[in-house]
Amino acid sequence: DAGNDEQLYECPMCSLTCTNIQILEEHVDLHLEENRFLEGGNMRDLELAQQLQTEEDKQQRSEEEKQEREEFKKLQKQYGLDNSGGYKQQFLKNMEREVDRGRMQPFEYHKRKADMMESLAFGIDDGKTKTSGIIEALCKYYQNENKDVRHVWLSAGVDHFHSSLGDRGWGCGYRNFQMLLSSLLRNSLYNDCLRGTTAIPSIPKIQSMIEDAWREGFDPHGASHFNNRLHGSKAWIGACEIYSLLTSLRIKCQIIDFHKPTGPTGTHPRLFEWVLHYYSEGNEGGAKVVCTSKPPIYLQHEGHSRTVVGIEEKKNKTLCLLLFDPGCPSQEMQKLLEQNGDGTSLKLLRKYVGSLKENQYQIVAVDGVLSLEEKAACCHASQVLTSEKIP
Repeated sequence: DAGNDEQLYECPMCSLTCTNIQILEEHVDLHLEENRFLEGGNMRDLELAQQLQTEEDKQQRSEEEKQEREEFKKLQKQYGLDNSGGYKQQFLKNMEREVDRGRMQPFEYHKRKADMMESLAFGIDDGKTKTSGIIEALCKYYQNENKDVRHVWLSAGVDHFHSSLGDRGWGCGYRNFQMLLSSLLRNSLYNDCLRGTTAIPSIPKIQSMIEDAWREGFDPHGASHFNNRLHGSKAWIGACEIYSLLTSLRIKCQIIDFHKPTGPTGTHPRLFEWVLHYYSEGNEGGAKVVCTSKPPIYLQHEGHSRTVVGIEEKKNKTLCLLLFDPGCPSQEMQKLLEQNGDGTSLKLLRKYVGSLKENQYQIVAVDGVLSLEEKAACCHASQVLTSEKIP
């Protein structure tokens, strides 16, 4: 059968067989054409997908950058670095608000404005938020208290300062510095260091003093965080700024960092033990009430700072810190001065181990005077400011 001997050509791309080579070539060309079309389509799809992805990435980046800018602005505002003015501007703004609400007479506004301008011109705190004599009143109270306190150690005399219209919301670090300074000014050991500081400085003045410390070379890393500028801002300050300021005045101090809880349920018993040791060292006698010559301690945690003015040891051996809080108004603090007080107002000061549960606390403790050489060495060491960590 000649017909059966006809040659068959198989398509290399599918199983079709042809009897004619030309038909096969045309058939294969169709395959190739189709592939080119599909590949082109795939390429176009791929390009489109990449383009969409790029646009999406760009969009996401711009949203992230916008969010970062907003977060940064929020942080600047929170830490008082948003150029919205400082103590003076806030004081005036808050007084204007009081007048608008009918809580302050215009004549009082003008008088208080004049007083404030004078106090700022001299760089001296006006003393309007100050309460004196509390430590002395506590000494008397504890002599007669016989409920549950076995021992109490108190720091040397300290004035309490609370935030005013000008620094409400951000001034706690400065107010605690004023408290600490009020105690050092009573102590002849520090007369020489504080020769230029005979009165308690105003908050803007303290800001300038910290800037002076930075200019001397203290804590350049911290200074750059504030763009080397505090004056005229509502910037929060913390333990590092207090350390730089004290050291620049030749006052010897150290930062202790209780960087994580040391007790159950997030408590800090090691902090309490440290404070007990600070006050009782050299004052170990059996007296129930020990009025030491030790300065108070600056205590910082995230977002707030207070001043430690003493520590109680209860009959059941538990410890209780006594704290001055700049957020507590004078009217409240003055209750501690009442002669026949029954001790209920002490709850303003008392903080037990269970009440201090922040993740981290830092303290600045003063311990004597530096020579000029020691001050220079501290300044050099503060290029990388370190603290003693417990534990």
